[in-house]
Formats: sequence, C-alpha cells, structure tokens
Amino acid sequence: MRHLVLTAPAMAAVTAVAGCGGSSSSVASGGSSKPVPLVVYSAQGYDSAMVEAFQKATGIPTKLIDDSTGPLLARVQAERANPQWGVLWVDGDEAFATLDRQGMLVRQFQPQVNYTAAGKAVVPADGSYVPTGLTVTAAVVYDQSRTPKPPASWQELLSPTWRGAVGMNDPSVSGPTYPFVAGLFAGLGGAAQGEGFFSALKGNGLHVFKTNADSLHALQTGQIRVALIQSSAGIAAGLKAPQIKTTYLPKVTSLPSVIGISAKAPEKVQQEAKRFASFVLSAEGQRVMLSGDASGDSLYWPIVSGVSPPAGLGSLDSVPTQAIDPYRWGPQESAINSWFTNAIVH
Repeated sequence: MRHLVLTAPAMAAVTAVAGCGGSSSSVASGGSSKPVPLVVYSAQGYDSAMVEAFQKATGIPTKLIDDSTGPLLARVQAERANPQWGVLWVDGDEAFATLDRQGMLVRQFQPQVNYTAAGKAVVPADGSYVPTGLTVTAAVVYDQSRTPKPPASWQELLSPTWRGAVGMNDPSVSGPTYPFVAGLFAGLGGAAQGEGFFSALKGNGLHVFKTNADSLHALQTGQIRVALIQSSAGIAAGLKAPQIKTTYLPKVTSLPSVIGISAKAPEKVQQEAKRFASFVLSAEGQRVMLSGDASGDSLYWPIVSGVSPPAGLGSLDSVPTQAIDPYRWGPQESAINSWFTNAIVH
C-alpha cells in the first residue's frame, strides 16, 4: 500500500501547476485553437498511466512511445535533424546534459512547484530539463537467507570475502548503470581511480549482466551474493521475495527521473509539453507516478515538498547520497562505457 501525503502549502503549489505554469514561460494551451498531438518518448513504468491521465485532464491527444532508455536515446540522436518527439522522459540526467549542450532541449523552464532539497540539487541552472523523482544507484541488493551480513563499504567488495560474489549491469545496456559507474568515478576522485576500482573488482571475480532482471536472477539462484542495481529494482524484488533486502553504501548516486522538451518541436507542442511536465509534478500527477507501477518504477522518492514516498522506502535523508555534475559526466558517457566494455566486460 502506498501513501501520498500533501501538506496544505504543497497541495496548493502542486495543484496550481496541473493545468498551467512554468517559471519562465507561459504554458497556456494555445487559446481555442485545436490541440496538436504530443509525442512522449519514455522508459518509465508508470508512463502509460500518466499519458492516459494527462490526456483525460487536458484533452491534449498524447502518443506514447515506450522503450528502454538506450534505444530511446539512440532514436533521439538519429532524429536530431528532424525530431519526432515533444517529451523525453527517462532516468538519469547525464544524457540530458549532453542533449542540452547539443542545443536539443528547451531551456529556462521549470514547473512552479516547491522542490525538496534533494530535488533542488538536481535542477539544472539553465532550466533545460525537469526532474520528476529520485531513485539511487547502485543499491546493494542481497539475499538475507544466504548473506546475513552485506558489505559495509565499496572497498570491502575487493576483499576475498566477496570474491566471485558480486554482480552488476552493463552500463552500455542498462540506462541507470552508467550514473552508478560515473558516481563511483566521481566519489573515488576521478577516471583513473574509478578505472582502478572496477579493474580490481573484475580481478575479484565481478559478474556483469545486461539488465536488472538478469542480475536479480543471478542473485536469486545463488550465482552471486550481491547485486549492484537501481534501488527501485531491488526494493521491488524484496516485495515479491521478503528475503531479498536492499541497503546503501556511502555514497550512492542520486538518479533522477527526468523530462526534457524538444527545442525543435513546434511552439504549440512545446507549450503542451510544458503542461505535461507541470502535470507530472502536480498532486494528480504524483498520485499516478506513485501508483502506476507499484512494484517497479513507482518505488521512488518524491522531490515535491509534502509528497511522501511509498511505504517501506523510508526517508531519503537516511540514504547516503551524492548528486554528481551531469555536465561533467554526461559528455564522458560514451568514452567510459567503451572503456568498461573493453576492460571489464571482455
């Protein structure tokens, strides 16, 4: 069971944006003119429910293209000269920082909501994308029946205790995994230190899988004892199998779900896209996010003040998080992923 609790000020703030409002631009629906279709590219588990609710609330015809993060980002780049999307909604702000530097995103727009401190930490200075919620990467997920005591630090994973016992996803395949890798690089002091850590982890028998499902299967069948994956995936696994637990090492990287608006979309589409982003952060939109994928992506920490996370997540304040600079690490994604493929996967 998941709960949404809004304080009176927060309710007023988020309700106000359901049908309007950006801090820098009007998001009027364009008067009495006929709405044009809004195309949403999304990798979120609750996106279908959100698109349906938005269309019902606004009357704006909305088409959802749902796929994994990697294929969607590749599609956006392939359409760079002639974008077919109005909204892009995936996890991780590094990709959006890259799109922003390429001039592909509308800037100077944020819905008029009261962000939490964690939310403010992932709002870009130029308003080029909109964070909508937070998970963290990578959480330590383990089977308590096989592993009563999980590791207490990243360095501990390099010890003989965990030889051949650790698994993670391939950042070239799994969208949320690159921010984990970049976050460790940042936390350890830079690329050289990060490469050294992952090389040592490989030397200690690291297993690399394609997706969360693969890593979790390896954990549940005893192939590994620890899976380093996105927090929502680990918590969801624990809902189905209570012996699966999730914990966090200092520090884990904040992984925002993010909306970007195409700078090359027609003005009418951009206005509709701003209404969509505002709706997502409204009271109604937050209810949809928190219920639309109850055993998956809905297991996130809200970043709108007064909105409570699903029962069982606890306070984000208890999680040792860091927010890395997406404008530093986003442009390095291709190079770091290539290094990881060549040096760690192979």
